[in-house]
Amino acid sequence: MSTVDPGLGEAFANFQYEIYGRGLAGETPSQSVAIAGLEERAREVLSASAFGYVAGGAGMERTLRANVEAFASWQIVPRMLRDVSLRDLSVTVLGTQMPAPLLLAPVGVQSIVHREGELAAARGAAAQGLPFIFSTAASHTFEQVAEAMGDASRWYQLYWPKERDLAASFLRRASDAGYGAVVVTLDTWLLGWRPRDLQNAYLPFLHGEGVANYFSDPVFRAALAQPPEEEPAAAIGHWAYQFANPSVTWEDVAWLREQTQLPILLKGIVHADDARLAREAGVEGIVVSNHGGRQVDGSLPAIDALPSVREAVGSEMTVLFDSGIRSGADILKALALGADAVCVGRPYVWGLALEGQRGVEQVLRALLAELDLTMALSGHTHVAEVGPGALRRP
Repeated sequence: MSTVDPGLGEAFANFQYEIYGRGLAGETPSQSVAIAGLEERAREVLSASAFGYVAGGAGMERTLRANVEAFASWQIVPRMLRDVSLRDLSVTVLGTQMPAPLLLAPVGVQSIVHREGELAAARGAAAQGLPFIFSTAASHTFEQVAEAMGDASRWYQLYWPKERDLAASFLRRASDAGYGAVVVTLDTWLLGWRPRDLQNAYLPFLHGEGVANYFSDPVFRAALAQPPEEEPAAAIGHWAYQFANPSVTWEDVAWLREQTQLPILLKGIVHADDARLAREAGVEGIVVSNHGGRQVDGSLPAIDALPSVREAVGSEMTVLFDSGIRSGADILKALALGADAVCVGRPYVWGLALEGQRGVEQVLRALLAELDLTMALSGHTHVAEVGPGALRRP
């Protein structure tokens, strides 16, 4: 459950006037302000393997496309003659204050698109005051990202490893490094069938990318005959053993709850019955997500799952949304359908690929500006005012 913070937030919409003002001196944006344009430009600068890994989805990529296209089945119904001169987009979610209901989704192996990877993305999030959800499958460690962010808000995404001692170690490190919540991914116990990656015969972890948290962990290292620096192939083999963990069930959540005092969110929920089970398990929140279409091709679009999930858990439980956000209007629709906040993934990664931290910030500012404008132009001044009545089905 989110709450609106007192006071008025920044006028994010002013970003457009900053762009127009620079145009008077002949300057145009260094990267596309449209997400589709960002992706096409990133395709030009990245290797085929790196681009395919980020852009690709499972199977025929029907769900990947449907995640984006399904937003068109919900239409915003603007209201007129309301004073919208001042807007407040700020929220507090599970104790984390943020200037707008937007978090950076956990994305692994960011070093394949930019040498600074998660460090640049985390600094970009911090510069805009937005929480960064740090992936277990990162190319930099918990501690390095925490140092890069300083006091800025950050959450931790757990890929639950096979051995509980390693999972507990990850959770301790997250808590010690100042992460404010744990987001547990439920839909990736095994990697989905991803034709782009298979065609390129490319899995970055096997090349030593995205394994920094494992290789630096004392529990992981203790299980190796030689340290990863001396025998990387053996360490990668142990990573593969730890990553695949399809035997976890609802009964295991109780153990996880005992391991940390941090709020826990379960990510990958798209069925109302699973949402109820999550609530009964005593976790604080859920993330409606199908992993951006990367796991089960043919599964329902995430946005179409959101209303039933919200109805199942009621108004008190925290519900975030992930998968398919490409614009500020998309964010408003997700809020109207029950999300307390949304997570954006691929768009900021394209910005990272093009301009590092600056590219990430430009993507975030564009999304926030469009959200601010969409709220105003549809007659809303506070995030809490945005509800199902703001939308209709065509």
